[in-house]
Amino acid sequence: MLKNLEREHGTWKWGLLCLVVLAPLFFLSYGFANQYAASLSHVPSIVFDWEKHIPLWPWTIVPYWSIDLFYGLSLLLCWNRFELKQHTLRLLLAQLISIACFLLFPLKFSFERPEFQGFFGLWFDVLMGFDKPFNQMPSLHIVLLVILWDFYRRHSPAHLKYIVDVWSFLIALSILTTWQHHFIDLPTGLIVGGVCIWLLPIETISPFSKDSLQRLTPKHLKLGGYYLLASIALGMIAGLFKGIFLWLYSPAISLFLDSLAYFLVRPHFFQKTSNGHMSAGAWILFAPYFLFAWLNSRIWTRAHPEDSLLIDNQQLQIYLGRIPHPSIAQKYTLLFDCCAELPCSTSITQTQPQPQPQCNGHYAAYPSLDLIPLQANQLHHAVEQLDQLYQDFQQPELKHPKLLIFCALGYSRSVSILAAWLIKHHHCQNAHDAMTFIQNARPWIVLKDEQLKNINLYALKLKGLAP
Repeated sequence: MLKNLEREHGTWKWGLLCLVVLAPLFFLSYGFANQYAASLSHVPSIVFDWEKHIPLWPWTIVPYWSIDLFYGLSLLLCWNRFELKQHTLRLLLAQLISIACFLLFPLKFSFERPEFQGFFGLWFDVLMGFDKPFNQMPSLHIVLLVILWDFYRRHSPAHLKYIVDVWSFLIALSILTTWQHHFIDLPTGLIVGGVCIWLLPIETISPFSKDSLQRLTPKHLKLGGYYLLASIALGMIAGLFKGIFLWLYSPAISLFLDSLAYFLVRPHFFQKTSNGHMSAGAWILFAPYFLFAWLNSRIWTRAHPEDSLLIDNQQLQIYLGRIPHPSIAQKYTLLFDCCAELPCSTSITQTQPQPQPQCNGHYAAYPSLDLIPLQANQLHHAVEQLDQLYQDFQQPELKHPKLLIFCALGYSRSVSILAAWLIKHHHCQNAHDAMTFIQNARPWIVLKDEQLKNINLYALKLKGLAP
């Protein structure tokens, strides 16, 4: 993760060195792929009938070319060497993946573009001086744009982020309105760009950071298998029927990565950041699954959307509930998140100090995979984090601070952690007592035998009666 967003003096010098290496690599590899495709006797095109209606707007050559400026500047503006390393590796990975695709699956742009005169015509002529109608899918322009959009949004104050968004949109639009790419190159570019920033995170944990506290269980394999089968089915439908069904590749990729999260025991695949949001890469790759998970959470809890008050004393009010809407989250002083697969859309601050705190509250999380029982060691770690969250919150003048413990539904994962907390703080003696205590306020909770077993094992560990 980006170390406290601190600046290191002289980072721009290392950035200049990276630019000296990356720029020649870009032009040499891009030119090689162009020449290779030009040498082939036949290069196909993937184009939809409706694309003939896409207008040709000469002025969009300006945003099209602007990405070169933003590319170079980004390497000089990195805050520290860690960010520079990750950013450089992202740009390098983007180049390697895209060039590999250009060589393995060469495609050609099929429209004949007329010649232009004047200022815009000059920039088209310069472009055609080294570019050819090849190197299509994925659009390297879009791949790099995703990386640069993420970079400049991170470096922009909140009131200027919309400028980054608008100009990035114009750059994305320009690949179509300059007649440089067919539409298929845009979504494939988004996916490859998402992969690059997902694999090399800056503000969150690597997707391959394992939850060393959790062991692989048959439940992981079972659920991962379901997601894998669903991914294969959607991929086959997209491949067989094509056309509009090609959009099914997006949920297919999302479900495939979801299956890997279970097979590899990697809750960090979803890349929840320290303030409850998801990384940009995770949004690009997992958006269909996030939508499904959110709808699922609302459908299952439609009969009981309310949060349940468990403890009410002078020190603290503890509530248990589903993942909150931002308007609900703002009613709480403290949030403890047990859910890996859904963002917590709130402006509440994280427990670790940051340069620009967002409000008076605190947020902490122990992300865990859906439908997987929390094991005893996980419960221990989660309860420690929950205690730390309260200890870090020091505002004696605020009476009755409100703490919400939640997962997707507020039925299981959050219940297990709260039950373990109740046992540690002597509100309950064992899993059965804790479940009864919680059920009095929230009758619809679900704790199965495996979960109760792990809670009791945690209770034995507290007494020193289990390893």
